Amino acid sequence: MLNFTKFERINPEKRDVLQRLKDFKEVYQVFGKQRATEQADRCMQCGDPYCHTGCPLGNYIPAWLKQTATKNPDMAFALSNETSPFPEILGRICPQDVLCEGACSLNTGHGAISIGAIETFISEDAFEKGMKPKFTEHKNDKKVAVIGSGPAGISAATFLLRKGFNVEMFERADRAGGLLMYGIPGFKLDKTTVDRRINWLLEAGMKLHTNCEIGKDKSISELESDFDAIFLGIGSTASNEVKIEGEKSSNVHFAIDFLTGLQKRNLGNKKIDFIDVKDKKVVVIGGGDTAMDCVRTSVREGAESVKCLYRRDEANMPGSKKEVVNAKEEGVEFVFNVAPKSIKVQNDLATAVELYETSMSEADASGRQKVTIIEGSEYLEEADIIILALGFSPEVPSFLKELNVETNSWGGIVIDSKFKTSNKKVYAGGDCRRGAHLAVTAALDGREAAKAIIKEI
Repeated sequence: MLNFTKFERINPEKRDVLQRLKDFKEVYQVFGKQRATEQADRCMQCGDPYCHTGCPLGNYIPAWLKQTATKNPDMAFALSNETSPFPEILGRICPQDVLCEGACSLNTGHGAISIGAIETFISEDAFEKGMKPKFTEHKNDKKVAVIGSGPAGISAATFLLRKGFNVEMFERADRAGGLLMYGIPGFKLDKTTVDRRINWLLEAGMKLHTNCEIGKDKSISELESDFDAIFLGIGSTASNEVKIEGEKSSNVHFAIDFLTGLQKRNLGNKKIDFIDVKDKKVVVIGGGDTAMDCVRTSVREGAESVKCLYRRDEANMPGSKKEVVNAKEEGVEFVFNVAPKSIKVQNDLATAVELYETSMSEADASGRQKVTIIEGSEYLEEADIIILALGFSPEVPSFLKELNVETNSWGGIVIDSKFKTSNKKVYAGGDCRRGAHLAVTAALDGREAAKAIIKEI
């Protein structure tokens, strides 16, 4: 250990830009054994490891780095799976630069440990040798219904199954995975990786019901009477509008519709209607990771040009920095410090976005800089397709009222410190209670809710 002066920080290798633009295969390559060992060997084994506290899941990062550096892969695999429901997925998609790696003591000097890449390697190396996550074979008589199969639902199911609970998962889409399946493009997360985790849950005894919308295909009262507890992991899937003139035009689309349609097509659904951007001028409004997913998908789909419009400067973009770098490499043009005023329309088709230029003042108490519109700065940005990537809000399905589950002013499910809702039999976690957030925080909620259920029922 302590070899941070001997080995410099190395990021995973990326596929060549010209090659990766031809398909939706993952961009980043998994570390080889030698590279993973060397990178893990850079860890200082801090007495107070900031990487551990910087990880929402509280992963035992220094411990599994040490086991990787000292060539004890079985222990590294066991430790990485102890706290995380799917480390090989979070190793790929977590914004490590603002979480564990951002907190690494070496971050300001020698370069943070490549934690995410090593985390991915540990699992993939183990899987290659035939290892699997462990679940108990001893079942109890308790039944838990999990509504939603995204990160929170998968996490809750994982930790419940580990303790022998009987779990049934209900998903309204045709495949399990939630945003991991349909909200994140394959170039960031191959869908076989998601399927693999779901299949292990099925092997552990979970029952999965797809194409099953609660309140429509199955009544919530039936679940309430048949199960000892219900976990709600229904996400935050209602797209936010920009609320300007012209946004209802037929060629203005929400990000989730764009991404989901193409992902279903990529998975072989020949009946799906997807948004075709080939040879079109595409404009994406937004600056988070979903916006990056949209612009990077558009270039792969053969768009004539792709522009990302964001109201602040690049330093204040909310998304992962590596995604912005990747987008630039792939030919995306960024236009900063602009805000939409209206969308110009002819014959029900948007033809351009009318933009204000903006300026930013000093950061307020929240840490975000206030955006000020510069009057008289309006200009037009031509577009054939406009995609709105402005975040998501929770849906409020009617079955919440039937369950007497309380929601707050913006539709989020209200829970107590034990993840219990106003209905003592119902627990909730993830984006449906936080608002749109990270897969890792949804995984945390699912884990902690499962622990509460295990204690209380």
